[in-house]
Amino acid sequence: MSQKTKNQKNTENKNRGWFYFNISLRVLHALFLVAISLLVLGGSLALGIGAGYFAFLVEDTAAPSKDELQKELTDITETSQLAYADGSKIATIRSDLMRTSVNSDQISDYLKKAIIATEDEYFNIHNGVVPKAVVRALLSEATGFGGSGGSTLTQQLVKQQILSSETTFKRKANEILLAMEVEKFFDKDEIVTMYLNISPFGRNNKGQNIAGVQEAAQGIFGVNAADLSLPQAAFIAGLPQSPIVYSPYTNTGEIKENLTAGLERKDFVLFSMYRNHDITKEEYEEALNYDLKQDFKKQEAIEQTDQSFLYYTVLNEAKDIIAKQLADEDDVSDEEYAKDETYQKYFELAQQKLVNGGYTVTSTIDKDIYNAMQDAVDKYGYMLDNWGDSTIEVGNVMMDNATGKVLGFIGGRNYADNQFNHAFDAKRQAGSSIKPMLVYGPAIESGLMGSESMVSDYAAKWRTGENAGEPIVNATNRGTNTFMSIRESLEVSSNIAATNIFQDLWEKEGDHFYAYSNYLSKMGYPEDNSWAYESAPLGVTDVTVLNQTNGFQTFANNGVYQQGYIIESIKDNEGEVLYQHEAKPVQVFSEATASIMTDMMRSVIDEQKTSSFKSVISGLDWNLGNADWVGKTGSTNNWSDSWLVVSTPSITISSWSGRDDNKATDSAAGTRTANYMAYLINRIYQTNQEVFGVNQKFELSSDVKKAQVSKFTGTQPGGTVRVDNRTYTNPSSTVTSYWATGGPDTVDFKFGLGGSDANYADYWKKASSSRSTNRSSNTSSNNASNNVTPTANDDDDDEQENNQPNTNDDDD
Repeated sequence: MSQKTKNQKNTENKNRGWFYFNISLRVLHALFLVAISLLVLGGSLALGIGAGYFAFLVEDTAAPSKDELQKELTDITETSQLAYADGSKIATIRSDLMRTSVNSDQISDYLKKAIIATEDEYFNIHNGVVPKAVVRALLSEATGFGGSGGSTLTQQLVKQQILSSETTFKRKANEILLAMEVEKFFDKDEIVTMYLNISPFGRNNKGQNIAGVQEAAQGIFGVNAADLSLPQAAFIAGLPQSPIVYSPYTNTGEIKENLTAGLERKDFVLFSMYRNHDITKEEYEEALNYDLKQDFKKQEAIEQTDQSFLYYTVLNEAKDIIAKQLADEDDVSDEEYAKDETYQKYFELAQQKLVNGGYTVTSTIDKDIYNAMQDAVDKYGYMLDNWGDSTIEVGNVMMDNATGKVLGFIGGRNYADNQFNHAFDAKRQAGSSIKPMLVYGPAIESGLMGSESMVSDYAAKWRTGENAGEPIVNATNRGTNTFMSIRESLEVSSNIAATNIFQDLWEKEGDHFYAYSNYLSKMGYPEDNSWAYESAPLGVTDVTVLNQTNGFQTFANNGVYQQGYIIESIKDNEGEVLYQHEAKPVQVFSEATASIMTDMMRSVIDEQKTSSFKSVISGLDWNLGNADWVGKTGSTNNWSDSWLVVSTPSITISSWSGRDDNKATDSAAGTRTANYMAYLINRIYQTNQEVFGVNQKFELSSDVKKAQVSKFTGTQPGGTVRVDNRTYTNPSSTVTSYWATGGPDTVDFKFGLGGSDANYADYWKKASSSRSTNRSSNTSSNNASNNVTPTANDDDDDEQENNQPNTNDDDD
């Protein structure tokens, strides 16, 4: 083959090779373009599918408004506290978590920079999310490999406050959406401040769980969040990642033996701040070398001031107030709310709010008065004991007459031994201490009698009920077999006299429940059928010490009832008032009736026929003894209950004492009560002399009607009556009788309240016989000019009540 032919073949082979090469390049190029197109199409498809899936995941999440986000992001568990009237702290309401919110300017800039550098280095430039971090986190959650990560401070805030901690695509998608909404409505400083206020920070030096930087700063270093040093701020900023592990304290508040984990975490935070140019190299090295262990607070015991009657009384009253507010917000009717199931539901909700709401509950309790009362019961409570086989318990309440504020109280002898609150929760028979509110006040108000009208104290029997036919008894007798003035019947606390007045009041008004419906119910006394018993004046109805205090407060306050209360206000952490007590005065008795009653109850204390209180307190402090004391005693069968309630124009203070098992004490119970009360009041007086108003006096109202009446009959002087065909002259010796309405009648054979015809005939005859024997004595008797004086129980022991309930409502 010629050389030419060979060259041609070689050229053809080369051309054919280039041809195939070019074809291959074109094919590869086409394939590449196809691949690129497929990738673009696939990416677009994936992006579209992803966007669609994201939209599907968040379709149920409505975009919240700024106000809605503000409420949810700041709705945090905060420590609440109870306070005295002057604002000083009673106790922190116990919670599993201690938290106190602070404003941005109350947080150290070191701390803000530390938390950003450590938890979210792009915080100041992102809009709530970092895309690459989100992709990394989603891949991690999808594959199960690698750490989750990816959450900005804003996302963490949303997760803690709005969403759950579950690791699902739906939760993450909602987190992203809400984080972007948060960034739209709030600036960066607001977001980091909210984050620092809600995040957990382990334990404090008392072993309590803490949250929020203020509790962390105080509980770990003993400083405010605004005053943290650089190393302190770095340590606190490192805690949220693993609060319990990094905390320097055990669950008892003891400093851990090994603090390495928390201190190494602090060093990491410092390095992150240096890397982020938040601090200089010199600041970094100085903080790194600082011995932070010396700053940790020493272990402290949790304050036990909340373990007391005061803590639980104020707390439970606050719960009741908030529970009712919550029920009202839900339009729950009073009838429905009264059901135990409904009440308990709202009571539990109220408890959650109080424990976690950052509230301040301000009470009416005067700190000094309350402490003086606790000191008194500790020192003088033994005076109540009769040295039997059981402690004599006690309940006391001190109330401001004008407002109803409870200034102080005693729940019992010793909270550690007996947690039952005898001032507010114990319900005991009132004995004769109920007579002013149930009998004498209503009878004077109705015009049935004046202060010197006469009432029978002749022996009498119960007319109705299970005790029908049995004698009505006084403390030492079954009747003095004479008539006595209304004033004296109160002084000696005659059960027969009180029953006679009560029965005549029934007949006058025609209503067994007249006194309760028109008077006691307005003063907060419990509704009970026993108010209609014939024996009701002897105090058969169960009442609390608070009830009785409020009843006497009404008389001392010119007949105006001011409901006794112990909560002045409830405020949230921002100072917004959630509850403020509003006075709702009720004019129960006229001013005239109230002033007549205080005048007669002054005689009860001054004459000392049922209590030696005045002598004892005057012996302790002459000036205090000269205060215008008014009041009433009371006791029940076998002296199971002993009462003494006294008032000055300024305050009312009450005392009940007895055994929790209701067993008998002895006849000296009234004397013991008088001694104890005198010492209790004197102890309070040494603390606060102004509160008693010792220079004030009870005055008769200007509309009180004053009438001169016969001491013998309580009627207008003069006149005659016929008894067994014999004429008797109404003795002329007079006394001033006080009337709220009406006035004395002219003399009649049956001139008084209660008593039979035979009783009146006997009384007239005794008067005649006495005049024949001693004509020269015409003015010396308190009851009559005939020197016929009732033989009252004059010793210091209080009257004993025959207080068996009478279950028959008939008048007969």
